[in-house]
Amino acid sequence: MLVITADQVGSRGGADRAGSTLEELNRRFGNELVLPVDRNAGDEIQVIAPNGTTALEIILTLTRDGNWSVGLGAGAIRMPLPHATREASGGAFIAARSAIVRAKKRATRFAAEAQSEYGTRPTGATAADAEAVIDLLLTLRARRTEEGWELFDGITSGLNQNEVARKLGVSAQAVSSRAKIAGIRIELASYPALARLLDDLDLANNEHQNAEESA
Repeated sequence: MLVITADQVGSRGGADRAGSTLEELNRRFGNELVLPVDRNAGDEIQVIAPNGTTALEIILTLTRDGNWSVGLGAGAIRMPLPHATREASGGAFIAARSAIVRAKKRATRFAAEAQSEYGTRPTGATAADAEAVIDLLLTLRARRTEEGWELFDGITSGLNQNEVARKLGVSAQAVSSRAKIAGIRIELASYPALARLLDDLDLANNEHQNAEESA
């Protein structure tokens, strides 16, 4: 499992988004999560993602509008799990805490860290690998126009390009051109590989943790 910690950008001067964002994430991903998305002190929220696919979807949801800094943590999570995410602990939470500190200073507002409770580094996929590749995707998304996002939302809702064209009142050729400029197909094609990378990161740290505990 992977831990995501998110902190609202500019919370002191703006509306509190933590409550509404927490509700949205629980509505969209609640059936996939081992515990509900939770709120820490202030405007910070935490998620335990069961796999790379869910972790990636949540990261992309939180980073889309620029209102959140997002830290991803890989490492051990103490078992058994408590009744609430905010009561859970372990190396993955420490890593997510470290990541969110860095994320606030980065252009993409995202960072990833991995931590073993025993302090040594695992082999296999690393947090730096995940951070570097997700940075590329977030940079592509940051350049997308409002029209590009309209098209993205239409395609990811299950419509084909002709149906999206009719919905937006433009030609199929215009939709095809917009999709290319917005990099939508490139983004969607990257999801399985990125999810596998996050799964590998999780597995590498958990296998490393288990090996140290049995040594």
